[in-house]
Amino acid sequence: MIERFVSTEKGMRIIEAENTIILEVNRRAKKPEIKKEVEKQFKVKVASVNTLTRANKKYAYIKLDAKNPAIDVATKFGVI
Repeated sequence: MIERFVSTEKGMRIIEAENTIILEVNRRAKKPEIKKEVEKQFKVKVASVNTLTRANKKYAYIKLDAKNPAIDVATKFGVI
């Protein structure tokens, strides 16, 4: 379901400013499924999930709970 982290300049800015990570996900994945998968795989609490479909790809903007800094998740999985 989760295909990769988005590690663009905008993605890094959003990680630091909004405590949000951006993931490229399967086009057929639904928001509740994405939320469960992220919480299970990364062991964090998800506050909200927004999705964007563009150029035949689907991106999930995952806002994490304040107790789980997004920068720690990104560092743990080698994005930063």
